[in-house]
Amino acid sequence: MSYAGGFSTLNYVIVFVYLGAMFAIGLSLAGKQRNTKDYFLAGQRMPWIVVAMSMFASLWSAISYIGGPGLVYAENISLIVGGSVGLMVAPLLIFLYYPLYRKLNVTTSYEYIRARYGAAARYVVSGLFLLARLGWLGTVIYAPALALAVVTGINIWVAIILMGLLATTYTVLGGLSAVLWTDVAQFVILVGGAIWIAVTLLVGVPGGFSNIWSIAEATNHLPAFNWRFNLYEMTLASAVIMYFVSFMGDWGIDQVSVQRLMAIKDFKGMARAAITNSFILMFNEAILIMTGLGLFAYYYSFPERLTEGIEQDKVLPYYVIQALPNGVSGLLITAIFAAAMSSMDSGINSMATVIVNDFVRPLRRKVATDVQDLRLARILTLVLGTFAVGVACYVSTIEGVLKASATFAGLFTGPVIAMFLLGVITRRTNFVGWVVGAVVGVLVVFWVQNFTGIHFYYYLPFSFGITLVVGYLASSLLGPLFRLPLAENQYTLWGRRAKPTPTENSK
Repeated sequence: MSYAGGFSTLNYVIVFVYLGAMFAIGLSLAGKQRNTKDYFLAGQRMPWIVVAMSMFASLWSAISYIGGPGLVYAENISLIVGGSVGLMVAPLLIFLYYPLYRKLNVTTSYEYIRARYGAAARYVVSGLFLLARLGWLGTVIYAPALALAVVTGINIWVAIILMGLLATTYTVLGGLSAVLWTDVAQFVILVGGAIWIAVTLLVGVPGGFSNIWSIAEATNHLPAFNWRFNLYEMTLASAVIMYFVSFMGDWGIDQVSVQRLMAIKDFKGMARAAITNSFILMFNEAILIMTGLGLFAYYYSFPERLTEGIEQDKVLPYYVIQALPNGVSGLLITAIFAAAMSSMDSGINSMATVIVNDFVRPLRRKVATDVQDLRLARILTLVLGTFAVGVACYVSTIEGVLKASATFAGLFTGPVIAMFLLGVITRRTNFVGWVVGAVVGVLVVFWVQNFTGIHFYYYLPFSFGITLVVGYLASSLLGPLFRLPLAENQYTLWGRRAKPTPTENSK
């Protein structure tokens, strides 16, 4: 069902002007990349503030923009802890991971895995990244396509193809430079749009903030302040656990973030970008929560304005088009597009980087020039963008964009986060032991997802925690049994003063 009544010609013009502007940025940077360092790392010349905005815009996707307020609308405000957890995680990552990346001069974070665990581990973990990011890309395309379908009546499959085609095109043209500079524009649009929506709800709900809060209390939307632990619903405790593990992955090891951080010329800039990103996140989490509570209070106060069938992921775009003035609604739908495109371009660019650096270069038998690799990177970006559109069509069969994202993360991302952490803090952990832990973790999470009512917030922590514990124990048992050597100190936290040898891709 579509609800297109309020989407005017002016709104269409605003959306398509924005889409054209993003394409123009990519076109302006086309052909300026002379080698793969320019294409993958923007020549390592990017200002740290640009990278901070790009990190936020890339990972604070339409999944968060639509799904966050939708989850608050449907459940409660447990998301409120996200910003605080981010401020705790950022300094930890600056201490644990970033110095090693800078000393190794990596292009991908999985080059560290090669140095720490061996070539086989690198191929497996890089493959898991590709699977996880494809699933994630499907959700970030599907979410805005759903918004477009709801407010305009355009078939959702057409909307998915439109979004995927545009983001893929300008990323192919301009590489990471185009991704970063379009992210800056998209950052301004999506943050400004979020603030605008929250303010309209404060004004539109009778009684303003005090009444929004009173309605939330009366309807059980504020149980998040109870720290009780419950596997079957979203509570403050579950949100803290989920966010901590998620940010360890998103900011610490995920190629989307690591690639951006390595585009900065020095370690000090990396640290500044990470801290700034965490403050930006804290501010925007507050806006998301205010929006979700405001939406619930608005339709609680005016139930006759809510059409039957508008639930969770549809409520934000529906409010934008039905309750806001002509033109304003077009700008805010544009903000949803901005959130999605900043994630899609980042994902396919990072995946192409991983394929070239972690698979093609180590495995090829014939010598190839950097120009050939640059051409291959552009072709891969095009292919990956096309494939991601297909995944988006599958994601549309999963209920809830946040649940869809958690499903893929639980299966593929949790074990990888565990591998990096075990690699940095222990010498004993080995690849064989980690494989045992990962298999157990994935099987348990698959069972949890399909045969229990456990809340999806626990999917990622379960796969991470099980892999971490079982992987370490298995390494401790199998290492001596198969006479596997301990890792070199220089690749762990305990050998921080040692100078690791640069990886083969950085020589």
